[in-house]
Amino acid sequence: MTLTWLGRGALYVALAGSLGGLVAQLVALRTSRPAHALRWALLALAGIVGAVGVMQYALVTHNFSLAYVAENNATFTPLLYSITGMWSALEGSLLLWALLLSALIVAVVRFYRSQRDDSVVGWATAVLFGVSAFFTALMCGPAEPFLHNPAPVLQGAGPNALLQDNPLVAMHPPLLYSGFVGFTVPFAFAIAMLITGRVHDRWPLEQRRWTVLAWGVLSVGVVLGAWWSYQVLGWGGFWGWDPVENAALLPWLTGTAYIHSVIVQDRRGLFRVWNLSLAIATFALTILGTFFTRSGVLQSVHSFSSSTLGPLLIGFFLATVVLGVGLLAWRGDRLRSPVGVDQALSREGLFVANNVLFVGFAVVVLLGTVFPLLYEAVNGGQVTVGTPYFASVAAPMSVVLLVLMTLAPLVGWRTLDVRVLWSRLRASAWVALAAVAALVVAGVHRPMVLLAYFLAVAAAGSALRTLRGAFVTARRKGQPMWSALRGPSAGGMVVHLGVVVMALAIVTSTSYATRVEVTLATGQSTVVDGQYISFHGFATLKDPLETATQLRVEVNHQALRPAVTTYNGRSGQSVGTPAIDSNLARDVYVTFDAVGGNGAASGAQVRNDLPAGSVVLGVAVEPLLEWLWIGGLLMGVGSALSFIRRRHNDEVSS
Repeated sequence: MTLTWLGRGALYVALAGSLGGLVAQLVALRTSRPAHALRWALLALAGIVGAVGVMQYALVTHNFSLAYVAENNATFTPLLYSITGMWSALEGSLLLWALLLSALIVAVVRFYRSQRDDSVVGWATAVLFGVSAFFTALMCGPAEPFLHNPAPVLQGAGPNALLQDNPLVAMHPPLLYSGFVGFTVPFAFAIAMLITGRVHDRWPLEQRRWTVLAWGVLSVGVVLGAWWSYQVLGWGGFWGWDPVENAALLPWLTGTAYIHSVIVQDRRGLFRVWNLSLAIATFALTILGTFFTRSGVLQSVHSFSSSTLGPLLIGFFLATVVLGVGLLAWRGDRLRSPVGVDQALSREGLFVANNVLFVGFAVVVLLGTVFPLLYEAVNGGQVTVGTPYFASVAAPMSVVLLVLMTLAPLVGWRTLDVRVLWSRLRASAWVALAAVAALVVAGVHRPMVLLAYFLAVAAAGSALRTLRGAFVTARRKGQPMWSALRGPSAGGMVVHLGVVVMALAIVTSTSYATRVEVTLATGQSTVVDGQYISFHGFATLKDPLETATQLRVEVNHQALRPAVTTYNGRSGQSVGTPAIDSNLARDVYVTFDAVGGNGAASGAQVRNDLPAGSVVLGVAVEPLLEWLWIGGLLMGVGSALSFIRRRHNDEVSS
């Protein structure tokens, strides 16, 4: 009971800090009294840190007096997966969410402490405290992580097998949640601007920096999630349009639109309604995504828990939407722009197309994700929306996106000068044509692949041209060359290069992947797409955590160990463990799919139609897939560079 009371006490302290900060901030806004926001924020953070400390102590010491620990930990769970067990289920995930949000509130309050008397900062801080109070209250009530086990428990169930099969579990969820939580800041300031009516200030551009930070972290988190899926699930893919994947993609899409369109508001005074709407929608979609992944309403291979919090989460989502729409309607007269888009192919015109592209695709993804719920509610049956639906929109969207990435950095504001545009685009276009010609000579004839390479090379050329201009300017000013990479303009171009690299990796790997099943007896070999594969027998690995039946396989004389692994706890869950041989040219992905005869491999499918001792290997050869992860890293680096503050004159990026 001691840990229960300690954890509960810490949560009550955190709730007191959040509610106290909210009330103090509202009182200060009405009376001009000091709110002492930093003190309240530190109190809330201290409470959450204390609660996290209690939970981590219980997990690391395998203290099953807490029901959460008994359900998500075992005495044989390794230290790393004991620590990550905190976000293995809903209650612990809320602890992580509250920890990140409390730390963010402290950072925001400290960052704007010199402007604490500004009404926009005051209202934004109140909103932040309000959001924090909601999530903390969930843990003080229906989603309490410190429930006591009434009966003694000697052994816990252990984490889900997929949550102790790869160390990326320590990185992907915290980064994903950090991105979600980070979008609370632009939401809070959007609400504050609407409440105060100060929609013409420079706050939207200021909030772009916080959005870029959240977007960058979320981008890396999404890519790491794709990498985790690729390494663990055994199907050889990295994105399956699963509901949980879609839940992370939705705020990423609207956040991307906001990052681009807020530049136009700063430069031309356009998109005021649009930008405030995007800031509100992005935050609302993070709540909706949490509802999808943690309520149990949608079935997903990535969803590891369900709860009764669905009504509360969907209620908070609806309250957010109603509040945002109501404030937008109330301030509608102040949000009208005195100017418009003068030329469709000007920079602001292309930003309009960019916004339509991202928001339109977000609507498509949202409809595809919620349609099974609507269908079941109306017809009582079940239906799934698969990859073909999403891919039919994603493919043309990607083509248009590459066109916009090629043109937007090169065109001017308000007007279009075709000769100037061609002079800037010419070198990239010729290089892109040369690349396509080289591919044709090499035997590549698929039209969509050639089009993708042409547009990607042209987009890369536009980004490199912008970066070269930044380096020239830095040299002229006598600044160090690395300083040219700081700020949204250069950082954005690094992000563009990351997108180009990812696009080429996705197009190449999906268009030219070879996937086969081969049956081999011990000592036999085969060739798959130029890769020499041989099977040399079985090996067994057994320890307190797992029992694995491994195959001794060589790919081009490189040893690989695909396996079927059975984890102790949770009724002996078995998962396939793929083995991957990666280099910059291609990945060879090998899975243990079945064993012949009655030769029983723990957890493996038995095929009586095959000779005893033979195995069925799933083999996928995927060219250039390694570049997908490199492109994701470039996107993260670019967003970090974009976050770095520069003078305002440098912040009107392309």
